[in-house]
Parts: sequence; C-alpha cells; structure tokens
Amino acid sequence: MPKNAKEAKREFKPGDYIVYPTHGVGKIIALEKEVIAGMELELFVIEFEKEKMTLRVPTSKVKQLNMRSLSSPDKMKSALTTLKGRARVKRTMWSRRAQEYEAKINSGDPVSIAEVVRDLHRAEDQPEQSYSERQIYESALGRLAREIAAVEKIDEDSAKLRVQETLKAA
Repeated sequence: MPKNAKEAKREFKPGDYIVYPTHGVGKIIALEKEVIAGMELELFVIEFEKEKMTLRVPTSKVKQLNMRSLSSPDKMKSALTTLKGRARVKRTMWSRRAQEYEAKINSGDPVSIAEVVRDLHRAEDQPEQSYSERQIYESALGRLAREIAAVEKIDEDSAKLRVQETLKAA
C-alpha cells in the first residue's frame, strides 16, 4: 500500500468532517474496500448532505486531491477578518473575474472563499448584482458558512448570519 494511503487512513476516519476542495464540507461515513479494474482499492465514502451526494475517494488520492481536515478556529477567524477588508474588484472582464472567483471557491481555502464573498457582497445601498454574480456569491457564501458551521458546531443558517453580520459591520 502506498505510504500516503496509510497516512490518509491515520489522518481521516469515519465520522470525521473533511473539506473536499471542489465540493466543500463532507462527512466520512465509511472506509470500504472495492475491487476496481482488478485492483483492490481502499475508499473513503464521503457524504455531502447539502448536495445530496456521496463520493468515493481512494485513500491513495487524498493528498493529490487536496482533501483536508476542517480548518482550525484561528483559520476561520482569519477568514472572517478577511470579510472586513475592502472589496478588491479588478477592472477585467466579468468572464475572467468569474473564472478567478470559481478557482478561489474550488481551492477549498476559507480565506480565498471569504475574499470572493467580500468582493461580491452588495450592501442595500449598492446596485443589484447580475444573475451570475449572485450565483457565485451564493456559492461562496454557502461554502464558507458550511465550514464555519462545522468548525464552530452551529447550524448553517447561524453561520450565514454571522458572515452577513461581519460584512455589514465592515
């Protein structure tokens, strides 16, 4: 068995919450062995409740996929602090910015996701967002709120409220 698969098994176990960069917070519900293409593989079975999705990830691919444990409370504090900063909106075409925002969301890094939330947030006295801006904002907000909720052991709505209050206080 590859060394990193053994390390992954020690690092993650059923019942743990993890962050899968392109899908967000999930819960490992089982560790299974399956024969695929004649090879026996050990797989983490990860449930993403919000997306109603189950993913099977080979233990040997965990590092390559950048799957990680939940962020520390300090890292989440840093993400919330990022929300208080000034929005930085580049003067590039929307399609290019949208790609950059999606890349930040899919990085799985809470500070990068918080940057997207901060940059796309609109106060009540600001102009409306376009449909695509709103979609990306909601995606980033949901991803950030789910990790805050898991780290702080609160429900997702309370975490969203906390993010929105932090944005208003900025």
